[in-house]
Amino acid sequence: MPDKTLTVATYAAGASFAAITLVYVFGPTFFFDAGTSGSTIRNRGAVGLSNPANDCFINSVLQALAGLGDLRIYLIRETHRRSLDDELVYAQVVPVGLLPGDAQHFRGDMPHWKMEGLQKGLVTKGLKDILDALNERPLYKKTITAMPFLRVLEEAFRQRISRRQQDAQEFLQVVAERLCNEYHAGRRARASARRSCALGDAALELAQTAPDKDSTQGLVIQVNDIEKSQGQSEVVNDGLGEGREEGFPMEGQSESQIECLTCGFKPRPTATTFCTLTLNVPQVSSATTLGACFDGMFKTEYIDDFKCEKCRLMHAILLLEADLQRSASEVARENIRAAIDKLQSALETDPEDPPNDVVLPDLSHAPKRRIARHIRLTSFPKILAIHLSRSIFDASHYSQKNSAKVVFPEKLPLGGLLNQKKYKLLGVVTHKGSHDSGHYETFRRQVMQPPFSNPSTFKQAEVYSKTVSPAPTPHIRAQRPDGGEENSLMSTPDLLSPSGGDSLTPPLDPWKHSAPAPQTSILPDGDRPASPLGSPQNDVLSVSRGRESESTSLRSVAANAKSTFSKITSRPSAGTESNSKSDVMDTSTAKSLTTAKPRRRKVQDRWWRISDDKVKEASTRDVLSMQREVYLLFYEMERA
Repeated sequence: MPDKTLTVATYAAGASFAAITLVYVFGPTFFFDAGTSGSTIRNRGAVGLSNPANDCFINSVLQALAGLGDLRIYLIRETHRRSLDDELVYAQVVPVGLLPGDAQHFRGDMPHWKMEGLQKGLVTKGLKDILDALNERPLYKKTITAMPFLRVLEEAFRQRISRRQQDAQEFLQVVAERLCNEYHAGRRARASARRSCALGDAALELAQTAPDKDSTQGLVIQVNDIEKSQGQSEVVNDGLGEGREEGFPMEGQSESQIECLTCGFKPRPTATTFCTLTLNVPQVSSATTLGACFDGMFKTEYIDDFKCEKCRLMHAILLLEADLQRSASEVARENIRAAIDKLQSALETDPEDPPNDVVLPDLSHAPKRRIARHIRLTSFPKILAIHLSRSIFDASHYSQKNSAKVVFPEKLPLGGLLNQKKYKLLGVVTHKGSHDSGHYETFRRQVMQPPFSNPSTFKQAEVYSKTVSPAPTPHIRAQRPDGGEENSLMSTPDLLSPSGGDSLTPPLDPWKHSAPAPQTSILPDGDRPASPLGSPQNDVLSVSRGRESESTSLRSVAANAKSTFSKITSRPSAGTESNSKSDVMDTSTAKSLTTAKPRRRKVQDRWWRISDDKVKEASTRDVLSMQREVYLLFYEMERA
């Protein structure tokens, strides 16, 4: 009798220890990274930002950027790339104009210290640090300061940031354009380093083949030829030789095209890069839509009194023909005919490049035409930052705020039918107040994108590693050394597996015995047998066999702790009939757990409404209702 009581008490202690271990090991992962539709997400908020001196325009932009997954992935990859490269790659300043495409992003008179800061990526590293801090998941209310990032900005621009009322869009534009320039500066530095290495290797090879002094001049000529060919190959390969590299995710490109309605001439389109897209809000009494704001920028615009280049050349030809009729000198007539031929050739080839040796009439005398102008997006950014301009200026240059309602969607399709891009709303910055003062708030969608969330401890994040294991881990079945039957206790790994067996052995006691030589088998998931770790030999943890033995499954302990502990405290039944009944119950429970359909998670509909250090929850309906206050919109391109 004392042995029986000791056995039951010992088993209860062991089961309790196993349950506590499961909660301790897998509890944090489940509560932090399990579903986002559960009630656990309501208990944790976002990290706030302090506002010591009118810093709401800074805090709102940083909170919105912290919710953009593609931007965080870019910052991680870019800082990691710079840390892997040698410091000399970015410390040596590459002059502007040395590589193709420099004029598009850099001015020729850029100071040396500014180009050096761009190549080192000062703001890129500083923004990554502040966004990492804002993406922590605190268990309690937490507030940090944006001063470290502001000091990085002041060091990068060598200017002080004013603490007066400022515009959030201007701050976003400064940060986004700086990040874009740092990306292109770092790419130029890497291209210049590769180019120098290639030229050095070529010069060394040529020097080894022609070591005498008489061939020095020929060596220099050959090196120059190699440099020219290297430059031509770089132009073909997008200018910098890095292939199809994922660039700055907020950078897009638009193209402006005009057409003369008189002669039909279309000049070369003008390409412009952008990091934020500014749309004017129409002055209407009722509500307008985001599509109407897009139409104001991308619809065809008609402009009068434009000087067309082709019409100007045609007008010049008409004037020269009139002079030809009035001229009496044969020499003058020959010169006029030559000028007319040159202008005719320019009309047929390129009206925008007239001959230099022909004097054209003054531009003020050129005919005025009506043209059609339209803009289209040629490169869609991964992150589309939209600025809704609400400024209204009157004749006296007095500005006021346009408080018209703007209806904006959660899903935004852009592009044509054959090349349509779909965007999803991830962040909104609102403004309450007048044109000169007010307060900014941020609505940030509660999303955790890889590599920042880990829904399962044993699954890959699928960002840094795209491949999976070619074969699953083999399950090992252990046999009892005495040749007896296996006990029906479930081991911990099989408790977590959805396809466990019906009869399993209890976990092996690691302090006393070791498992015998196992037999391994690799089978498909549907036909895979149970995987016990071993057979118990310890007198404390093992359950005595016979009529007084108890057969309880650890699966029942994890599935229903209350019923398990009631079974432990209750007196075990004798006979093999009770054992067979419990085995049947365990088998049916395992089958029901295996065949149960997974519950479908609810659609993510929760947002954080962040006002400096104050954080509370909001829904998508609350976000879409901010039609009068919406100022900045952040859309992210949906992944295929």
